[in-house]
Amino acid sequence: MATLDVEDDFDVHEYRSSLKLLRQDDDSMTLANRDDLGCPACGRPFDRLFVTDDSTVTFSSAPNGPICLARTEDSVLVLTH
Repeated sequence: MATLDVEDDFDVHEYRSSLKLLRQDDDSMTLANRDDLGCPACGRPFDRLFVTDDSTVTFSSAPNGPICLARTEDSVLVLTH
């Protein structure tokens, strides 16, 4: 199982065959994990990935499972399991 590499930064285009874009706006995107990619924080497969360059974000609903966070120089990644 491949794991998302966030060591240098996160480039969604490197994973375009494994991730499906669900929603995108100016500074954020939500993606579904189609190929059981591993979470960069815990190594387990994740369900959804939220990537943002915004300095603040509010979520209107909470996921049913664990949440992991990963940070790159330019963005924050929120992964739900």
